[in-house]
Amino acid sequence: MRLAVQESDRAARLVHRAREARPAGDRMPLAPRADIAASWNRALRSGVDPEKSPHSAVLEPDEVERRRRSSALGEVMPLLGNALAAIADASQQIMVVTDVEGRVLWRQGNTGVLRRADGICLSEGAAWSEESNGTNAIGTALASRAPVQVHSTEHFVRSLHGWTCAAAPVRDPRDGRLMGIVDVSGPASTFHPTTLALVGSVARLAESEIRTRHLESIDRLRSVAAPMLCRLGGRALAVDAHGWLAAVTGMPPVDRLPLPKSLRPGQVWLPSLGMCRVEPLPGGWLVQVADSTTDSPPRRLVLDLSRPRGLAVNVVSPVGTWTQRLSPRHAELLFALALHREGRTASELAEDIFGDPTRTVTVRAEISRLRRHLAEVLAHRPYRFGEGVEVEVIHPEHPDDLLPGSKAPVVAAARSTG
Repeated sequence: MRLAVQESDRAARLVHRAREARPAGDRMPLAPRADIAASWNRALRSGVDPEKSPHSAVLEPDEVERRRRSSALGEVMPLLGNALAAIADASQQIMVVTDVEGRVLWRQGNTGVLRRADGICLSEGAAWSEESNGTNAIGTALASRAPVQVHSTEHFVRSLHGWTCAAAPVRDPRDGRLMGIVDVSGPASTFHPTTLALVGSVARLAESEIRTRHLESIDRLRSVAAPMLCRLGGRALAVDAHGWLAAVTGMPPVDRLPLPKSLRPGQVWLPSLGMCRVEPLPGGWLVQVADSTTDSPPRRLVLDLSRPRGLAVNVVSPVGTWTQRLSPRHAELLFALALHREGRTASELAEDIFGDPTRTVTVRAEISRLRRHLAEVLAHRPYRFGEGVEVEVIHPEHPDDLLPGSKAPVVAAARSTG
């Protein structure tokens, strides 16, 4: 054990010399680990001062509580406390859980270390992104979306050299989105190489618990909704509050139904289904699709290409307006269809977008993704905007700014003739 400590101290001294050389642009005597070097570079680009103490505008308690309530990690805090906080306490460390911005929402662990953590602003409501405090396990795990351990002089800010920390991202098992970071931090003397593996295992355990709770809630909703759907005619779905499917009748199943942020009972236009009647269920919604031919389709579509970072399509119908953000590829496809109102085959679109008429598989896959949200606007065989849909394209002020990163022939031709 003593030999291991000596080796750790020697490594820390070498990293310290490298850390001192990097901001000055000098040749480093020892190259740091690749993930640490990348983080130092990001900290330099962000203008983090390595000589300043960690600082942050701390959120008000009401805002911290609001974020706790809206985070799915709150459901598994008892598990995290039992699995990790107790171990951290016994090893003179603390457990920290943050949201997707790196804001500290929960802390547990050794009382003495909690007091020391206050001295470096590792407190509830504080921000620990790399932009705020340079290289640290929380911020670097956020930036890299991967587990990371940062020890002593690997921290970019000098006043953190007395600390060691290991963190892992926690992802929503339902859709893969990042939910937050689980971290163990403590004095540098508490460093242990297995801490990172422990934190990673607990993060996976939290994800497994969230998945189990989700499946249980879907089962409860299904038990209520299935008998109702059996009595209904036509197309209908039962989904939870986030749109995850519990039961369906009269139509192919989908994994998830896109729902508006504020959904209320009554008549609702859903982009992927059209006009629907929505009724609340315990833990979700009953969605009945109106199959009447008198339901009015969207009448106007505005393809906004005026800002490269704000590509969007706005659909205006008799019952409301909705906006769908677009990826550059989807913007290219809709632009091509706007130029060819008569429609395009998959081969023609492949020529428009890739300059290669054989890339039809890619085109069909991308159009399929678009139709998940724009089914009432896009028709197929051939691919085209629906009958009676007025289409407007908003161009940027200068033709060269039209989808500037695009190499699609249809876009290049529009720039040259703009």
